[in-house]
Amino acid sequence: MSEHSAAPPHPRRPGRLALYARLVRIDKPIGTLLLLWPTLWALWMAAEGPPAWGIFWIFFVGTFLMRSSGCAMNDWADRDFDKHVKRTRERPLTAGYIAGWEALVVAAVLALAAFALILPLNGLTKALAVVAAVVAGTYPFFKRFFAIPQAYLGIAFGFGIPMAFAAVQGQVPPVAWLMLLANVFWSVAYDTAYAMVDRDDDLLIGIKTSAITFGRFDVAAIMLCYAGFLGLMAWAGALLGLGWPYYAGLVGAAGLAGYHYTLIRDRDRMKCFAAFRHNNWLGGVVFAGTAIAYWLK
Repeated sequence: MSEHSAAPPHPRRPGRLALYARLVRIDKPIGTLLLLWPTLWALWMAAEGPPAWGIFWIFFVGTFLMRSSGCAMNDWADRDFDKHVKRTRERPLTAGYIAGWEALVVAAVLALAAFALILPLNGLTKALAVVAAVVAGTYPFFKRFFAIPQAYLGIAFGFGIPMAFAAVQGQVPPVAWLMLLANVFWSVAYDTAYAMVDRDDDLLIGIKTSAITFGRFDVAAIMLCYAGFLGLMAWAGALLGLGWPYYAGLVGAAGLAGYHYTLIRDRDRMKCFAAFRHNNWLGGVVFAGTAIAYWLK
């Protein structure tokens, strides 16, 4: 038999469930973690320590479901843009492995499952959940016209904060909105580093990002946003009367932000992406300080 007589095997296309898993980024949990940390800060602060386990699990699972729903919605909204970006052109919807209606169905099913989780909670939490769903669903379209869509992302990723206070306390005190604003600054910081990875592609296709808006001041803007985040979180800690472990956590977070500067200052794509992913540790350090402060208190 000739060595050329056998055709090379075609790579096997993943099954439907595997494609849906890729659609909702199960293989890339960083987005879920960046959404989860602010929610955990708020749960511990609202309950002045560990929250009731039922509420904890509702928010823990709900965070995963809403982030997954948002990914599916984002890919549907960006299906015509992602094919022009090297990092995203192999996503299941963009590559043609699944249809647009499938992504919408996945997004809707996951969002409804998340809403079903909060049915045992109070009416204020349910009302805030509706607002959160609208913000999450409309975020992908802000990249068409809003100069800093990462700020809107910060609202979407931080809306678990007022929801956590509402679920635990039945109200949303001013400190919750202060923390939401802090999360906006944090989101602009880490997602600008992320946007620096795709800046050349985004300029070609006309997508607006903070990395493009800030231009040559992108690194300075990121560091200023970190400073704004840490300052507002320190203010929140003062309003809540938190002790030294909380502020030690913020000092640790500041040190990590300084490390991120060493990664992004040369604007190397892979190092910028590493800085984005490393924000998981920054969020974890703030949570550790919060949890220890209440444990000692």
